[in-house]
Amino acid sequence: QVQLAETGGGLVQAGASLKLTCVGSGRPLEGSSMGWFRQVPGREREFVAAINVHGDKTEYADFVEGRFTISRDDAKNLVHLQMNSLKPEDTANYYCARDPIRYSTVSRFSADYFQWGQGTQVTVSS
Repeated sequence: QVQLAETGGGLVQAGASLKLTCVGSGRPLEGSSMGWFRQVPGREREFVAAINVHGDKTEYADFVEGRFTISRDDAKNLVHLQMNSLKPEDTANYYCARDPIRYSTVSRFSADYFQWGQGTQVTVSS
């Protein structure tokens, strides 16, 4: 069973950048599509970005608007989310998740992801 842990969150001002990292342990992330989601208290968890097994297909939520980049480093068992030009509305708890089913495609639906980290808080002040 794989365990996921997110790091890299924090408090930043609008326009700043953060790089979130998802660390996998217990088994390799290689062979699984990976996703990032975010959640604000009282609201549904929403899709942010996903990357397929080989890293040659990525998808992003519309609100990303080219500001975020998801990447993976299977040699180190890591998945990153580089976030630039952060906005106050990006404030949320960010989660990484593993989808062991899809190979060449990715899913935007949280129900398709089987393992989740505990999340890392991102707060963007105006």
